Amino acid sequence: MPRFLQPSSPPGLLKKSVSHLPISQPQYNALAKYAPAINRLTAGLAVVSAYLQTFTRHLRRLARRHSLSLRLFVLVAAICILEPLVYSFYLHRVSPPPHDLDAPFQVGCADPLAAATAYPREKAALVMLARNAELDNVIATAQNIDVQFNRWFNYPLVLLNDEPFTDDFVARVTASLPANRTIRFETIPSSHWGFPSHISSQTARGWMADLDRQGVFHGGEESYHHMCRFYSGTFFTLPALKDYRWYWRLEPGVQYTCAITYDPFAAMARHGKVYGFTTALWEVPETCPSLFREVDAFAHDYDIPQGVNWDALLDMESGLFGIGPPVLWKRWLAARRGDAHWTKGGDRWNLCHYWSNFEIADLNFFRGEQYQALFRYLDEKGGFYRERWGDAPVHSLAVHLLLPPEKLHHFADFGYLHEPFYQCPGNAPNGQLRHSKELGLWEEGNYSEEMEGSIGCRCLCKEERRRNLSGYCLEKLQAPAAARRMSWWDRQQNRFPYSIGMPGRKGEEI
Repeated sequence: MPRFLQPSSPPGLLKKSVSHLPISQPQYNALAKYAPAINRLTAGLAVVSAYLQTFTRHLRRLARRHSLSLRLFVLVAAICILEPLVYSFYLHRVSPPPHDLDAPFQVGCADPLAAATAYPREKAALVMLARNAELDNVIATAQNIDVQFNRWFNYPLVLLNDEPFTDDFVARVTASLPANRTIRFETIPSSHWGFPSHISSQTARGWMADLDRQGVFHGGEESYHHMCRFYSGTFFTLPALKDYRWYWRLEPGVQYTCAITYDPFAAMARHGKVYGFTTALWEVPETCPSLFREVDAFAHDYDIPQGVNWDALLDMESGLFGIGPPVLWKRWLAARRGDAHWTKGGDRWNLCHYWSNFEIADLNFFRGEQYQALFRYLDEKGGFYRERWGDAPVHSLAVHLLLPPEKLHHFADFGYLHEPFYQCPGNAPNGQLRHSKELGLWEEGNYSEEMEGSIGCRCLCKEERRRNLSGYCLEKLQAPAAARRMSWWDRQQNRFPYSIGMPGRKGEEI
């Protein structure tokens, strides 16, 4: 019998494995060359086994001596693991609705003349806040929206300024548009623009100087603070707008890159929508550290329930390994310290909001008691000057607090450019009315090519991409209205949907 099978040789795994088998001498000889390695492995395993047995005995002794501490450790570990799951999947889960709650009002082109008379005309206006120095940009935007939309629908254009418009401004804007357009040049009353009565100008300017030294975006610009406060509240009660229910906000210099061949005001009213948007992005964190906490406090003070639309604003991706919300102890500490963007209840804002330089919205909502109470509450806190609260996050937090998801609408079919960002839906296949007299004959090169999955009308996009900004915030804010969630793989590929029911494309995200 080979040496490694002799009684004098060290016990080995091979010996134990083959000693009881009917193996011939040549087979033993063939296996013999592996005996040293197998015996070393066996000895090593025996040492590891001894260490494990010793470690197990120590654990048992430790458990007997410190059973209370060990149980407490296990309990704390379980809470740290389970509590974020309860927070994410029970307390604040954004459950998908049974079907999509938002869709484009129009895919491709409609006959604009027929659309102009298809539904009752709404009490609505195009509204632009402008300064005399912005004349060229005002004319460019006014002409652009007239060509893309208002030549068929002829809604009034209301221009607002905190100072009187010059005669030259009035004359040149009037001359830039067809003679049958209604253009109103309105001066904002001093009661609607400037510092609120409960804050002295000296105090407010001191706050703004501090913000400027800290490098806060627009923090030292007094007129910018006034504008944010104005658009957040006093805008909606302007005497110049009292006869209107709907407004379409324009900004000097913006461009619309697709034809809009239906009446969005009538569509909003018909579909029961209240607030329409195009772009969703992150807010600059330093501008509004306490805003989310104050809006949350208002909701609790006024017993306003926070539903699924509010939950879409919560941070659910900064927990352990980037999964779930921050752990319980971190949320508790942040709430107690009053950290930026945290509520007193330990919820954190994900900073997502809608850009308000484009809005089509129902003035009755913003004139309503709930919204006006929110504005007064925020105004009393002084954050429009102590910090640099913007009207965009104020509007966004308000509509997500006070409205259900089906009341919001993404104008995904609009091509919209506000430098440096744009969305451009591309041209819907077989939907361009290529021989339309009103739209003009389709000529190659004048418009972007038709592309599968596109929904726009006569679009001329800067690129083949439908947008040049991240879709992260849009996906988060639209989640309460989307029946289908994006897949894990699409999320890893940064391929966020263009809008509800419209998958993202490779290379579309920045």
